[in-house]
Amino acid sequence: MPVPLLDLKIQYQALKPELDAALIRVAESQISILGPEVDALERELEAYLGVKHAIGVSSGTDALLMAMMAYDIGPGDEVIMPTFSFFATAGCVSRVGATPVFVDVDHVSFNIDPALILKAITPRTKAVIPVHLFGQAADIDAIIAIGKAHGVPVIEDAAQAIGTQTSDGRRVGSIGEIGCFSFYPTKNLGAMGDGGLVTTNDDALNIKLRQIRNHGMEPRYYHKIMGGNFRLDAMQGAVLRVKLPFLESWHAGRRRNAELYTQLFIESGISSGAGVTTFSEHDLILLPKAINAGTSPDNHIFNQFTIRSAHRDALRAHLQSKGIGAEIYYPVPFHRQECYAHLHLNDGDYPVSNCLAATVLSVPIYPELTTAQIREVVATIVEFERTHASTPSECADCAECGTHT
Repeated sequence: MPVPLLDLKIQYQALKPELDAALIRVAESQISILGPEVDALERELEAYLGVKHAIGVSSGTDALLMAMMAYDIGPGDEVIMPTFSFFATAGCVSRVGATPVFVDVDHVSFNIDPALILKAITPRTKAVIPVHLFGQAADIDAIIAIGKAHGVPVIEDAAQAIGTQTSDGRRVGSIGEIGCFSFYPTKNLGAMGDGGLVTTNDDALNIKLRQIRNHGMEPRYYHKIMGGNFRLDAMQGAVLRVKLPFLESWHAGRRRNAELYTQLFIESGISSGAGVTTFSEHDLILLPKAINAGTSPDNHIFNQFTIRSAHRDALRAHLQSKGIGAEIYYPVPFHRQECYAHLHLNDGDYPVSNCLAATVLSVPIYPELTTAQIREVVATIVEFERTHASTPSECADCAECGTHT
């Protein structure tokens, strides 16, 4: 049976009366940008995230860009980040003229390795951006400790992780100096278009970020600082307000689906369990692991369920031929991107990210998936992997990173 990577129409149909009423409410008000809908959303997200200030903005990318501007980061400055993430993390640093400094990630969580952050800090370091990738928290306490020891702010890229908790129950995006979120439609909390959020517990940063959001203007037509047009549409605010009360139940659905995937892959005999990092005759695919499982209800919100295959490209083509959605997040790490060739980086410094880029594949995980659909995905993957178990790996970095046998 066909299984799409994501089906947003199911979610819309379930909330259609409330969503339609919210859209009509905004249309009748003719308050299209910011206004009471966005104000109310900000208060509701402050309560949900446990943060003092939440600022609705135009996208997750703009949230990151605003964070750079809030710290006056520019030419001559460096910002440390993982090399394995969505491009906006690096792109926003480059857009303000600063230099992104890429470091490798952890084999299990796919998140930035704190020990490598420590090695990368220089007198020019102006910020560290950990990414809570695929919905799992980075080792934020270790990263915060490094930042404090060196007087460097931590800007959390929580674009894929709204609601993710640390082991002691704190929401990511509320811990560093600034948190950045995306409401792109594919996120666990998605708008009907672009949208984002910036969070902070610092009153002065809150004031500056709100000025930056609106051309640096305060009061009207008076500009003490440079800003941009980073305002959130009222329509998106209204949509997100309808969806927010359902977010925890959607997280729970994604966790259930992840648990079923894990169970079925183990039962099939092609995986020995989550968190294994080496391909073998007992592990033809590698499964994602929730690092803090059992300590917090939302330790991993599974924005993506990302498996690893030594025959990833062929597996993806096979799934697509069967009508099953699958996507590669991400095939090219930052250090290999053409636009950063001028940095003359050593590819061998990023063995884990190189290996992930060659092996990761995300399969459907959205909360409305049926058991039958999940079984179909698993059966299709199992059949393919057993057939290809003896064929050479597609990953050119196996010997380099030591992830494979």
